[in-house]
Amino acid sequence: MTYLLFLVGLLGLFFGGEYLVRGASSIARRFGISPLVIGLTIVGFGTSAPEMLVSVNAALAGQPAIAIGNVLGSNIANILLILGVSAVIAPLIIPACQLARDLAFMFLATGAIWVMLLDGMVTRLEGGLLILGLAVFLYMAFSAGSVPQEVDALETSVPKSALMTVGGLVLLVIGAHFLVDSASTIARTFGISEAVIGLTIVAVGTSLPELATSVIAAFRRQTEIAVGNVVGSNIFNIFGILGVTALIAPIPSEARFAMIDMPWVAGTAIGLSVLAVWLGGLPRIAGVVLLAAYGGYLALMG
Repeated sequence: MTYLLFLVGLLGLFFGGEYLVRGASSIARRFGISPLVIGLTIVGFGTSAPEMLVSVNAALAGQPAIAIGNVLGSNIANILLILGVSAVIAPLIIPACQLARDLAFMFLATGAIWVMLLDGMVTRLEGGLLILGLAVFLYMAFSAGSVPQEVDALETSVPKSALMTVGGLVLLVIGAHFLVDSASTIARTFGISEAVIGLTIVAVGTSLPELATSVIAAFRRQTEIAVGNVVGSNIFNIFGILGVTALIAPIPSEARFAMIDMPWVAGTAIGLSVLAVWLGGLPRIAGVVLLAAYGGYLALMG
């Protein structure tokens, strides 16, 4: 039964990602919104729903390590694994100038949470500051995100596109839930520790919607959605998820998060920026480098 749920989860991710990319792309064209902005907001935030559910539930259940580890592990996986796989499938060439503002916000979010973790607690006040950062990001993204677009008369209608987008998100969340639960059960039968499960299986599992969406976007040559999905998700994971979680209940933090995991989170953000500027995007060789780095991360966690 566990393996059947694993298969159901995979199917949910595939079809959910397909509908989400198609629906979101159509909405972007209909309203003259840049596909990058759609990827950064609707797609990026929507695919972070599993991280939100896991982190809030973990905080309420008195498991702060899972709440924080889930977000940090997901941000690492988003860049190294998801963009790595996507770039290997199809080069993600996008001018660095288009990403400058959004990468800056990702750095700001990363630096802010690192400072907050240093004293061992993310307080309600700090959670409010994180939410404020999210509001500023959304305002700037949408205020600068309109582009003139030619709309094809045969373009999918807005209601149908919205239904595809929402339906895709629902399938992604359900698929991720089944995959995380079944994979965790399988891992425990092989004697893998809870800590490693939290930092890897749970973190990667809640990032599966981002993986499915970015991979499908890469196949469809929707480069801006593939990249925007990951950058937007990383911003939302910190500003939105940890912000909301801290407002609900202050989050105590183990020293290892600031000392061990945050350097990886910051390093992957810097690495992505360097590759994007140096290579003019993420060609296949960059994807290979990112995947190799993620392999090294998993080896260290094991």
